[in-house]
Amino acid sequence: MKSWQARLALIPVLVWVVATLSFFLLRAVPGGPFDRERASASREVEAALKARYHWDEPLWRQYARYLGNVIRGDLGPSLKYRNHSVNDLLGQTVPVSLTLGAMAFGVAMGLGLPLGTLAALRKGGWADHAASLLTLVGVCVPVFVLGPLLILILGLGLGWLPVALWGSWKTAILPTLTLGIYFAARVARWMREGMLEVLKSPHVQAARAKGLSETAVILRHVVPVALVPVISYTGPMLADLLTGSFVVENLFQIPGTGAFFINSFFSRDYTMMMGMVLFYSVLLQVLNWMSDLLLRWVDPRIRS
Repeated sequence: MKSWQARLALIPVLVWVVATLSFFLLRAVPGGPFDRERASASREVEAALKARYHWDEPLWRQYARYLGNVIRGDLGPSLKYRNHSVNDLLGQTVPVSLTLGAMAFGVAMGLGLPLGTLAALRKGGWADHAASLLTLVGVCVPVFVLGPLLILILGLGLGWLPVALWGSWKTAILPTLTLGIYFAARVARWMREGMLEVLKSPHVQAARAKGLSETAVILRHVVPVALVPVISYTGPMLADLLTGSFVVENLFQIPGTGAFFINSFFSRDYTMMMGMVLFYSVLLQVLNWMSDLLLRWVDPRIRS
């Protein structure tokens, strides 16, 4: 079995491990989702709540019921938003978070790749120093600092852009820049290191000896190989973009998964927490698998 096929076959096993760990770890946490009702409700009401959500059953039966529902694609009802299921809430919020993550990914690649390439081609010059300084600042400044700075400068100071909510394309600019700039700095560093390593390789020197122009050497023989570390980073980066958007979504009041995920912790909404953890674990595994496939297509050394 090839490596990419083995990785694909391993995804269901990893999802089962994540589902099992999240179920038992959350059950081991002191307290429960009905603690607030317990203070004011009678024993009959508390017993009815537990029976409705099958909390009166033995733990092993709850676990078996949960796994059976997950296999059928049912993540259960939300314990906080009791008129909605976890599937309904994810269906409403995930498209918003995916849209924000995709746009931030475009900004990260659109800024990081040219910046890293320029720094490598002008190594030791002013362009290299300027690019290195920008990437260093971008890596060191977290999103919860960069976001308020952009709000103060571009939103409140200059009045160019709205600072909250999610509606027109203008409302997406500030949160997209907040996420994209942070990861663009990382992409630029990976691209610079990859370019510098490939520029010293024998096949690049051979291409120059054949009389190819410098542009052809860079585009055909340097950039594809230099993209290997960047592509290896895309899977975890996309996951970081989505999970990192929790802070940005709360900062800019965006109706994505971030608010529900954070509120589920405070309200002990176990089904919502387990559903989101399971969703992001599946997403991370699929993205890593896709990045492996892209690596095989870009780098012939991996195919062989």
